[in-house]
Amino acid sequence: MSTRKTPLHEVHKSHGARMVEFAGWEMPLQYQGALPEHQAVRTAAGVFDVSHMGEIEVEGPGAEAFLQKLTCNDVGSLSIGQAQYSALLYPTGTFVDDIVLYRFSETHYMLCVNAANRQKDLDWILGHLEGDTTVSDRSDAYVQLAVQGHNSPQLLAELAGQDLSGLRYYWFLRGTVGGHEAIISRTGYTGEPGYELYISPRAAVAVWESLFETGGRHGLQPAGLAARNTLRLEMTYALYGNDISDRTTPLEASLAWIVKLDKGDFIGREALLSQRQTEVSRKLVGFEMTGRGVPRDHYPVFVSGRQTGEVTSGSYSPTLQRGIGLTYLPSDKGAPGQDLEIEIRGRKVQAEIVETPFYQKIRKDR
Repeated sequence: MSTRKTPLHEVHKSHGARMVEFAGWEMPLQYQGALPEHQAVRTAAGVFDVSHMGEIEVEGPGAEAFLQKLTCNDVGSLSIGQAQYSALLYPTGTFVDDIVLYRFSETHYMLCVNAANRQKDLDWILGHLEGDTTVSDRSDAYVQLAVQGHNSPQLLAELAGQDLSGLRYYWFLRGTVGGHEAIISRTGYTGEPGYELYISPRAAVAVWESLFETGGRHGLQPAGLAARNTLRLEMTYALYGNDISDRTTPLEASLAWIVKLDKGDFIGREALLSQRQTEVSRKLVGFEMTGRGVPRDHYPVFVSGRQTGEVTSGSYSPTLQRGIGLTYLPSDKGAPGQDLEIEIRGRKVQAEIVETPFYQKIRKDR
């Protein structure tokens, strides 16, 4: 199968982007470099093309009841115009995918799903379809741009067709950006104020250009997958395929807060009830390197000389200026202050479990 391209592919190349294959798509890894792009988001603003993500819409009188059984968070708690971080789970309680669920109306919802899982998620949803409900893959109807960073509220305020000052974290509205219709979602994956913009593919280039016409005075920079990864890791946001998968549960992944066991029956509930009653045997924790070295994905992890697993996500943190990472440890070994070792190129290097998120910025606007 050929690699897919977003409608902004040529724009990325014109910005000097280094393109790589990711989840079946040719995507920008970086433009000027991962470090300056990371710092632009932390101090000013950056824009990411995340059009590879999937969008699946669920509609009908039975939509809410169907999604309550399909996802682990409480769909009934959502107001119209509100979004929710949640997950699709297997009966074993492990992840089909982690998602963001949007409620457009009493009978209309949208799931934003990971690019690599788009078809799998669609098949899973259709395989459990019930009630007066219809499901449609709308991924090709949207280009998604993530405008993130300290200056993003001021930037979007200039470009949006309405006042965004009252838009709260994990809420969204319909408006315009640069004169083009958009769903403006106050969400993000970086730990900074930010927005996800859902726009028509026909408007993609025009909206991108309008962002940079206005964004220059706000320090806006294009940013790629490399910076997106270090930004999310500093916030300890789990990445499907690395930190969460069909072998891990939300309780193990420190995501118990998205599991509402008291809401009623849903796929995976019985397994999670059993796991909670017998106590979780392992948990996802964050560590910082105390010795010299940068941990990378899949590097072996040792506690008291015994291998306990591997680094699920690891990188150099531009903000902390040291190596950081995530790993699963036995629950009795996962407390902050626990010493461990990361094997880096055949050499064991000291590290320590720390409180997360690594990036502890207080976001007063939230």
